[in-house]
Amino acid sequence: MSSDHNNLPYHIPALLSQTMQALDIQPDGIYVDVTFGGGGHSRAIVERLGPEGHLYSFDQDRDAVVRAFSDERFTIIHGNFRFLSNFLRFYDVKGRIDGLLADLGVSFHHFDDPERGFSFRADGPLDMRMNRTAQLTAADLLNGASEDKLSAVLRDYGELKQARRMARAIVAARSSRRLETTSHLLEAVAPYIDPRQEKKELAMVFQALRIEVNGELDALNSLLVQSLESLKPGGRLAIITYHSLEDRLVKNFMKTGSFSGERQTDFYGRDLSPMKLLTTKPIVPDAEETALNPRSRSAKLRVAVKLNDQTDG
Repeated sequence: MSSDHNNLPYHIPALLSQTMQALDIQPDGIYVDVTFGGGGHSRAIVERLGPEGHLYSFDQDRDAVVRAFSDERFTIIHGNFRFLSNFLRFYDVKGRIDGLLADLGVSFHHFDDPERGFSFRADGPLDMRMNRTAQLTAADLLNGASEDKLSAVLRDYGELKQARRMARAIVAARSSRRLETTSHLLEAVAPYIDPRQEKKELAMVFQALRIEVNGELDALNSLLVQSLESLKPGGRLAIITYHSLEDRLVKNFMKTGSFSGERQTDFYGRDLSPMKLLTTKPIVPDAEETALNPRSRSAKLRVAVKLNDQTDG
């Protein structure tokens, strides 16, 4: 991946060639990448566009936006993808999109910068905000939420068996001092981490808090609904997920148009699903990619095509 003045390996894009193939880039098409990150996927899309094609990329993190490359076929938008429809309406392309991509992974930049607090591997402030102008930090959550709330977050978003005990330990720890750093959090939950699965379980604790702080699943639900309004019939939706909570939502929505996964049918029993999955199983990285980029090993790409609007008959 080419590097600009300050664009060091910010993020190695997962499943790059598979994603480009899945989107089936048309030179004169209009595309959206709602997760610009390090720009790897966006750059690859722009390289495949002709002079009439255009890519709109979103990122809520100013660190990513200031690193964006410059190209006449490219527009960078500093915003959360939950506002997708508003921005596409502003640029007069809503309903005209040929392909939309979301790579829901956290950038290397986020994991590797201790000041952001996304990783248990280095001590740093309990921040975890993707958008640093947002109000709620992980420290606010850990010091302010009830035991029940913390338990639910750890159970539902981290799928941790010891969620209740961890929550109780966090509440006990904060009674003697405010939890401010990742090491404060690690001290509190350490007794309830299985030493045989230490890295995995700590990653799940941090994942759970990150999802809650950033409202990630609500944002994903909102994105999926808006993607249908944004794509034109025949347009493609490609989403890369990294954990089962996201993947389940994406799979259900692509299969049925609902988050529950229940098929909608009309009076005659005809399927009303607004999309069609292109592959029954998710596309995953091969051994070569996971060797080069170990963080891609949990990546799953699902792709669907928007069908003709039901009103078209």
